[in-house]
Amino acid sequence: MNKRQFLQATAALALATLGQAHAQTPLKFQLDWRFEGPSALFVQPAAKGYFKQAGLDVTIDAGNGSSGTVTRVASGSYDIGLADVAALMEFHANNPDAPNKPVAVMMVYNNTPAAVLALKKSGIKSPADLKGRKLGAPVFDAGRKAFPILDKANKIGAVSWTAMEPSLRETMLVRGDVDAITGFSFTSLLNLEARGIKADEVVLLPYADHGVKLYGNAIIASPKLIKENPAALKAFLSAFAKGAKEVMANPPAALEAVKARDGIINVPMETRRLQLAIDSVVASPDARREGFGRVDAGRLSLMASQVSDAYATKTRVDAGAVWNGSFLPPAAELDILPKARK
Repeated sequence: MNKRQFLQATAALALATLGQAHAQTPLKFQLDWRFEGPSALFVQPAAKGYFKQAGLDVTIDAGNGSSGTVTRVASGSYDIGLADVAALMEFHANNPDAPNKPVAVMMVYNNTPAAVLALKKSGIKSPADLKGRKLGAPVFDAGRKAFPILDKANKIGAVSWTAMEPSLRETMLVRGDVDAITGFSFTSLLNLEARGIKADEVVLLPYADHGVKLYGNAIIASPKLIKENPAALKAFLSAFAKGAKEVMANPPAALEAVKARDGIINVPMETRRLQLAIDSVVASPDARREGFGRVDAGRLSLMASQVSDAYATKTRVDAGAVWNGSFLPPAAELDILPKARK
C-alpha cells in the first residue's frame, strides 16, 4: 500500500468511525434510587460498553423514588427508568387522561422488596404481632402504601403510623420511637447494621413470604420511545440482560462499576446489598418459575386489583395497560439467572 492509498484508507476509517458515533441513539435512563449495590445491574452493561455496542448512548442518573421516576419518564425528561410496578399502576389509575403513560417492558424485581422490620426485643415475630403497634415509614414508602394488602392477607388489624424522612427510618427504630418499620429488605437491613444492630437482632418479615405476591421494580419506557424507536428499546433490553447476567455471576466484580459512579460507597456493604437483592427479588423462586423479565398475567391482574384497593386510586388499574412484554429479548438471552443457592 502506497502513501496515497494509506491516507485514503485512514480517511475512510475515520469517516466510518464518525458515522458510527453519529449513529448512536441517545437514551436517558433513571434509576429508582441512589447508586447502590443493585444499581450494578445497569451501570455494569454501561461500563462494559454493551449499550454502545448495541448502538446506544445511554446516560444513567440516580433517582429519588419510584414515583419520581414514573413522573419523569411520563414527562419525557427520561426515555427509560427503573420503577416499582405499584407506583406505575398508581400513576396510570390516578391520571387516566395523561397523554404519556409509561409502560413496564421488563420485570427486574420479580417480587416486591417491601418488608416489615422490627427488633427482636420488641416481641414481634410475625405479621399478627403488629396489631396495635406503632409503625414508621415515609408516606411514599412502597411497603407502607401496600400495607393494607399485607393486613388483609394476615388479618393484622389496626396499627398506627409515624411518618419520617427516609434517612431517619432506621434511626427511629433503633431509638425505640417506633415498634417496626417498612422498607426494602436489602436496604433497611443493612442500614440497621450500619447503626450498630446485628442481623440476628432483627426480625425481617418480607411481604413476599407472607401472602403478598406483588411484583417489584421493572424497566419502564415512554410511549414516545415505544412508538418512534422500538428497535432502540429492544437493543437496550438485550444489552441490559447481557450485563445483568455478568453481575449475578460475580457480584463483587460488578461493584467496581458502581464505585466508579459513587466513589464514597462502602464496597463490602454494597456487595452484600446486591447479593441480598439478587437472592430475594431478582432470582427468587417466583422469578425462576416465571422466567427472568417476564410476568404471569393472572398474578399481574391480581396485583392491579390489590393496588387499586390499597392505594384508593381514582380509577381501577388496567393490568393490560401497564405491561408490554413484546420488546423482551429471545428466551435464550433471558436465561441469565444464576443457579439457586442452597
